[in-house]
Amino acid sequence: MSEAARDELASVVRQHAGQLATALMRVTGDFATAEDLVQDAVLAALQHWPAEGIPERPDAWLFTVARRRALDGLRRADNYRAKLAQLQWPVQPADDERLRLIFTCCHPALPRQAQIALTLRVVCGLTTGQIARAFLVHETAIAQRITRAKRKITDAGIPYRVPRDDELAARLTEVLTVIYLLFNEGYLATTGPPASRDLAEDAEWLAGLLHQLMPAEPEVAGLLALIRLHRARAAARFGADGRLVLLRDQDRSRWDREAIADAVRLLTRAARRQRPGPYQLQAAIVACHAEAERFDDTDWEQIVLLYDMLLHLAPSPVTRLHRAIALRYATGAQAAMAELDDLADTLEEYHLYHATRAELLRELGQRGQAQAADRRALDLTANPAERAILQQRLAWI
Repeated sequence: MSEAARDELASVVRQHAGQLATALMRVTGDFATAEDLVQDAVLAALQHWPAEGIPERPDAWLFTVARRRALDGLRRADNYRAKLAQLQWPVQPADDERLRLIFTCCHPALPRQAQIALTLRVVCGLTTGQIARAFLVHETAIAQRITRAKRKITDAGIPYRVPRDDELAARLTEVLTVIYLLFNEGYLATTGPPASRDLAEDAEWLAGLLHQLMPAEPEVAGLLALIRLHRARAAARFGADGRLVLLRDQDRSRWDREAIADAVRLLTRAARRQRPGPYQLQAAIVACHAEAERFDDTDWEQIVLLYDMLLHLAPSPVTRLHRAIALRYATGAQAAMAELDDLADTLEEYHLYHATRAELLRELGQRGQAQAADRRALDLTANPAERAILQQRLAWI
């Protein structure tokens, strides 16, 4: 099966699995049952479509398989069978059906890793094996997370609904965080080789879906813009040898300028609502980088200001580290080093802290200390692309 065919298959499954889950959820009234039926249909598609080709109506194909499996397995429940027999495709769900599904998967009562696994399986249509391979976790561990999450939904009576207005802010934060973490994992995986499934693409799709369903939420637009800005530069992030290319060394002619412009327009519309948030500010920082024709054209003073705003809304030592990096180019290495010294205890176990410190020490002429910092960073990361850069730096010294 060609790579293009695999991509098309993944896209079709992702598009229609979530729609099918919402339809079945309304009929069964049970999250776990609906999810199991969808997975049966997805697995059947993965078995048949590579050999037989993607059907003309993939949504109807998936629906027919799920409906047949449900009728075969639950014939004892006459009322339930009658409901399924009456159900026709395409179902015309209420506008918020898929939104209900996302909020159910990302309920704050569920552990964060379970939220991610459940969202990937139910909304994106990934199988347990695909999720396990993507995160380099044993399939049994992923299956247990999903099983516990479904049991929690049932036992705790977690409702299949969009939260009330007074609940929405906290619940939306959970949903956005799951999508953000998913993107981070896909954009530069924490360990191992690239995932077999493009998690960054899945994250963009989820953010786009959420934006369609909640177009008035500026932070949703901010997260979507952030993801699109990063992905617009993806073609230049790795060299021909597979090594990670740092921002200042990237061939900017390979950046997708049209995608960057679209993301900036999306961010500008969100900013007009005058409800700034962390995702909008992060997107604005990335936009400053993306709109610069050359690395030397970067508006570092603006970036430092945006980091100041971000720290006011969402204080974080990692954000302070990134601000220090911007400060290096805006003010100088000495000022940035002073900021890093204040973070020494907090970020002692964070590899990027030591990698950044090594660059500053090298710029300040302290090559021996820089080498020690690079070695410490190397010890703390398992990411192959990052390890390759650090090993190259150590070889230069």
